[in-house]
Amino acid sequence: MFTLSMDMLQTAALAMMLFLLGRFIVSRVEFLQRCCIPAPVVGGLVFAIAHLIVYQAGIMEFQFEEVLKTAFMNFFFTSVGFGASFKLLKKGSVAVFLFTALATVLVLGQNIIGAVVAPMFGESPLLGLCMGSIPLVGGHGTSASWGDVFETKYAVENAMVVAVACATYGLVAGSLMGGPLGRSKIKKYNLTPDMREVEADSSLGEPETVQTVRSEKLDSDTILDGFVLIVIASGLGTYITNFCASIGITLPTYIGSLLVALIFRNIADATGRELPLKAIDVMGNTCLNIFLGIALMTLKLWQLASLALPIIVILALETVWMYVFASFVVFPAMGRDYEAAVMTSAICGFGMGATPNAMANMLTIRNRFGPAPKAFFVVPLVGGMFIDLVNTGVITLFANILQ
Repeated sequence: MFTLSMDMLQTAALAMMLFLLGRFIVSRVEFLQRCCIPAPVVGGLVFAIAHLIVYQAGIMEFQFEEVLKTAFMNFFFTSVGFGASFKLLKKGSVAVFLFTALATVLVLGQNIIGAVVAPMFGESPLLGLCMGSIPLVGGHGTSASWGDVFETKYAVENAMVVAVACATYGLVAGSLMGGPLGRSKIKKYNLTPDMREVEADSSLGEPETVQTVRSEKLDSDTILDGFVLIVIASGLGTYITNFCASIGITLPTYIGSLLVALIFRNIADATGRELPLKAIDVMGNTCLNIFLGIALMTLKLWQLASLALPIIVILALETVWMYVFASFVVFPAMGRDYEAAVMTSAICGFGMGATPNAMANMLTIRNRFGPAPKAFFVVPLVGGMFIDLVNTGVITLFANILQ
């Protein structure tokens, strides 16, 4: 079999060509748009499938140098830390805290299912976590980063390919489940928007970060400032990660960087200083696309064959857990009203896929049944900021217990 080795720059170049391919495909396939499947995931999976075919035929195998994957992964998660404003959490009052608590219970349940069921098939409970909240709440970015941690530090074989495969399933499942569940609650209980609440809650508007990102100018100086802050926080964060490793606590390399960025953001909030949030958001999304492009195209799908049964069983259980939790816990806990129905559809989106899935689910319901300002304030805060911090903490706890 012929082996083609690609260096760091060649690997990145191929990943970006596949990103363009993925964007072309997504722009022409409505189902992929509706499920919010990222372009680098589509392009990367196309290549991974082609790689599987030529590998199984004994024709060719690709070898990649993945140094840039780790760097851009760190930069992306650092940008996430800059979005975590505790001032906004307080502004959302009880609903934000309650929805965050519910999402935390969801994360715990997903990881318990994975950690308990995987050993029944003779697999490591750590591999079970790769079928739990890592791919489902975390998405492809968290899947690729924690998959790499499990493979390199815990010697869990196939962790990344399993996590990424489950994340892809989750994006589709979250989109298909959320909208119908929310609509069924509205129809069953004859729910409508309470216009008095709509007028009262309209003062919430959108999260402050969204307003800031949309109004802030974006030029070469702000882009440079944003990237400088990301790089500084990434570098300083390694000291936190290394310190934790020295006392026996294993963390992904990006956690320290995310925490430093969080500290920078909240100091800025407290002192009234402005950060280039739009530039940081743009740079973070750019880094995410590069990171995902490299991570997806380097998957070795032939490694999934022996794990098909446990993956199917665990994902089936995770899907049932998501439905039951959303329908019988989230809906009653959030008030059994129209806003609760909208948030029920949303938690299926980011509980199985990602925050864009949650927003897409809510937009579908809002466009048909009417406004839900409280839901549109609470969900972006929890799904776009705080659940990432909660999920990381829970995964770290489970990983250190089960290692």
